[in-house]
Amino acid sequence: MPEYKQFLLADTAEGLTEAEILNVRVQPGDEVTVNQIVVEVETAKAAVELPIPWAGVITEVLAEPGATVEVGAPLLTVDVDPAGSSASPAQAVNDSSAPAPAAAEEEMKPLVGYGSKTTEARRRPRRAAPSAAPPAATPAAPPAAAPAPAPAAARGGYVPLAKPPVRKLAKDLGVDLSTLTGSADGGIITREDVERAARPAAPAAPAPVAGSRERRVPVKGVRKATAQAMVSSAFTAPHVTEFLTIDVTPMMELRERLKKHPDFAGVKLTPLAFAAKAVCMAVKRTPDVNATWDEAAGEIVYKDYVHLGIAAATPRGLVVPKIRDADAMSLPELARALDELTTTAREGKTPPAEMVNGTITITNVGVFGVDTGTPIINPGEAAILAFGAIKDAPWVVDGQLAVRKVLQLSLSFDHRLVDGQQGSQFLADVGALLADPAMAITY
Repeated sequence: MPEYKQFLLADTAEGLTEAEILNVRVQPGDEVTVNQIVVEVETAKAAVELPIPWAGVITEVLAEPGATVEVGAPLLTVDVDPAGSSASPAQAVNDSSAPAPAAAEEEMKPLVGYGSKTTEARRRPRRAAPSAAPPAATPAAPPAAAPAPAPAAARGGYVPLAKPPVRKLAKDLGVDLSTLTGSADGGIITREDVERAARPAAPAAPAPVAGSRERRVPVKGVRKATAQAMVSSAFTAPHVTEFLTIDVTPMMELRERLKKHPDFAGVKLTPLAFAAKAVCMAVKRTPDVNATWDEAAGEIVYKDYVHLGIAAATPRGLVVPKIRDADAMSLPELARALDELTTTAREGKTPPAEMVNGTITITNVGVFGVDTGTPIINPGEAAILAFGAIKDAPWVVDGQLAVRKVLQLSLSFDHRLVDGQQGSQFLADVGALLADPAMAITY
């Protein structure tokens, strides 16, 4: 007897409820090994590659690219004992006299490194056939017409199987799956079955307008999560934004000298690395900008560490991965961490665990040639620093007009946690460290 197991969508991050299927790397008949990547999904935080915890042969693919599935939904069916009987998975599941497959008898264990959500997949219960009693006849009314015969599957109390995307389509079109007989092997309902059932009742879709200059894209994944977080932050934390323009010519000169230093060999030393170091140092003098407002407990939580968030633009939208314990890193270590972080984020491979629990954030709008902005604070944090473009500009030096490297900074902070004096002090400290890196020895 073959042993079938269902590979379910596990909770890949705390609080995950659904994910979009990006890619399914296997097809029915493919052999898989333990920890082989079989499915790629996009959650509200990042794209995640899912390894399968068993070896065997894929017998069914239950998820399609582009579909959004809930945590606990089956993605694949695997025969972990391909040397057993040749009975099909549908037969093994639908045969009432056969024992339930292994996937239906044991809990789906979370994948290594994922959250602890436990989901139990059980064999679909048989649904009792509804009894239709003949209507009572009255002298004034003609006899009621006999109801149309139900499909064979429904008459026997059996509910045909359907993949999650097909179930969603049936729900959207108002089709009752219990009234359908699947046309695929094992009685599985297909998309065509659902569309065919809905066709008589559903009005014809309007023809697309030739030359239309609009297109609609569903709001989901990273974009949906970002929108929800920004709206929540904007209407929860009272934002204050302050601005500072500084001459960073000494910083740029130091950068050129450090590039030749042995400690920086092979290091991509960017101005953002200097900003990251300056933020970590300035936090020590103004810890309020590195705190969290706990509304439920009525407390302010001060952090004795800096998990520095770096806002990064990716093909899937804005993400904010974190550099853990950035305050304990040297400038070369920060530069390497920044390079690795941004590369991984743009490839969409940042682990979900690296996207949460930040303490303060930097957004580098200067990389787009923008001078500055009024950034929105990430939820759970107290401040965010916008790092603008470094440009040649006229500047007064020792009473003389000169062309210097000039940078604009802006700091948005939560006024529940940070008063104007504290926000101004922090921004001034960051500016002083960038305008004159030698100030670091005074901290």
